[in-house]
Amino acid sequence: MATEKINLTAPEEPVGTIAEDAQTSSYETTNDTDVDAYHAQMSESFADEDAALAADEAGLDIGEETAEEEATQPANSDDLSGLSESELVALFAEKVESEPVQTLRPVVEAIKIAFYKLHRAKVEAERKAFLEAGGNEEAFTPSADADEIRFKELFALYRSERDKHIAELEANKEQNLKLKLAIIEELKELINSDETMNTTFARFRELQQRWKEIGLVPQQNVKDLWETYNLYVENFYNFIKINKELRDLDLKKNYEIKISLCEQAEELTLETQIVEAFRRLQKLHDEWRETGPVAAEFKEALWERFKEASSRINKRHQEHFESLKAEQTKNLALKLELCEKVEALVARPIVSRKDWNKASEELLEIQKVWKTIGFAPKRDNNRIYERFRAACDKFFDLKREYYAGQKSEMEHNLALKSELCAEAETLAMSEDWKRATDELIALQARWKEVGPVARRHSDAIWKRFRAACDKFFERKAQHFASVDSQHEENLKLKQALLEEMRTADIKAGGFEAIKAFQRRWSQIGFVPIKFKDALQKEYKAIVDGMFATLRSSERDRSINRFRERVTTMKGSGQLRSERERLFNKVRQMEQDIATLENNIGFFSKSKNADALIADVREKIERTKRDMAEIIAKIRLIDEQEANA
Repeated sequence: MATEKINLTAPEEPVGTIAEDAQTSSYETTNDTDVDAYHAQMSESFADEDAALAADEAGLDIGEETAEEEATQPANSDDLSGLSESELVALFAEKVESEPVQTLRPVVEAIKIAFYKLHRAKVEAERKAFLEAGGNEEAFTPSADADEIRFKELFALYRSERDKHIAELEANKEQNLKLKLAIIEELKELINSDETMNTTFARFRELQQRWKEIGLVPQQNVKDLWETYNLYVENFYNFIKINKELRDLDLKKNYEIKISLCEQAEELTLETQIVEAFRRLQKLHDEWRETGPVAAEFKEALWERFKEASSRINKRHQEHFESLKAEQTKNLALKLELCEKVEALVARPIVSRKDWNKASEELLEIQKVWKTIGFAPKRDNNRIYERFRAACDKFFDLKREYYAGQKSEMEHNLALKSELCAEAETLAMSEDWKRATDELIALQARWKEVGPVARRHSDAIWKRFRAACDKFFERKAQHFASVDSQHEENLKLKQALLEEMRTADIKAGGFEAIKAFQRRWSQIGFVPIKFKDALQKEYKAIVDGMFATLRSSERDRSINRFRERVTTMKGSGQLRSERERLFNKVRQMEQDIATLENNIGFFSKSKNADALIADVREKIERTKRDMAEIIAKIRLIDEQEANA
């Protein structure tokens, strides 16, 4: 995550500018508006899941799919993209009015998802506008939607018709069961009938036709019912005394039909769409059951052939659904893991913009992974998505609350930066270059310490501050560019003065001559910085030499004056007392020198050691010079006494 990067350091030398523009950091530009953008992005990415969840929450659950609906071939789905809510409602009404209810389930599901994708987007936009207007989110209530009300009415009508159809279907199945059981009873009676062969066989054909025309029966009765029916059909062929030619003709016809069914079943084993193959196989089995018996010598072989093809299809169908189930179970485990990761993010303590943005990036990656995972088992799919969505919503709710709490801080930061801008604008016109430079550098340091401001103010406030700083340093650069020539002239003047000082008779001029040179040097202005140190070093060396020369001359004069005093004191006791006084003074100086030399060891541990040591060494040298002068005076006294 990037942090606010502002390089505002200006050099202390004559020219300086701000070298780097402000870079608005990502945490500074991430606010509650961006949280809504993140939220909108998720809503777009998971629009279908959200729509399905919203429809369920609105009570628009169709219910379990019936066997009849599962077996129904889905019609070519209408292109619902680009349709408005009202157009989807109109399409729904048309479908409910014109198409059989048992065929509508796929199209109703598609229309429902398409409608609630639009409806959720509209509600979300309404919520956002409500919040931007200062409303409390807890107080938000979507406005009444006439299209949704009409959609719910149509869905209730569809459910009612579907439930009615299912109830009628179940009642018909029970009635069909009774009718087929009655046909079996008629078959029983037919076997024991004394009617003529032609009449009996005609009745048998009529019963077969009636059996085929009767619809579905309850699933739990299908197997027993078919086995009973088939038993009595075979009994009819076995026990009734009918014309052999007619019987053989019928058996041959049934044989041909069952051969065709075997071939069709075998073709289905090559079908790539296993679900479709299985559905068509069920119809072949219905037709097999409805077809009469074949000759005994073909019965077992035909059934084994048909059963073998059926078994292959059933095995593929079972493997397909077991694989699908395993994959969906795996998908459920993967989605459960992602839910736990998002919930862990929600539970994580997050206290900074940087951490919020890092967590947001993690969440977006989790959402991307979720989109790559297929469906979970049907009974769990909506439930696991609801958990995932709830965790994501909680995360963004917490993030929104965090940035709402940062709003006052950003406003405070804006006020602080505005004050810094005002101070910089005042300094921008200053001609006190050193003071203003120092103060601007201090302002720049304070600017870096102030936190971010709202994105809508960030660029403008930075440009204002930058402009003030640039203005000052541009003026400073222009000023010092104008004095460069003066610095060169000052260099020439100081070099000429140094040459004059080297050749001066300092003994004749004395200390007053030195002071005059010093005044002239200080009156000459600045020189180019690259010559400053060397020139100053040369100047100091010459001045030190002048003082050394004068001190030496003064010492000579002092010795000469003392020699004259000694001559006048010759033969008196004053010489002895003077020598004693001077000797004691030498002893004291030796002690002072020892003390000073000892102090150098202590000063070496000090922060300002170099300056302190240099000062002490100068005192030692000065004391040694004074001591040498006194020793010279003592020698003069000793010479005078020796000559007496």
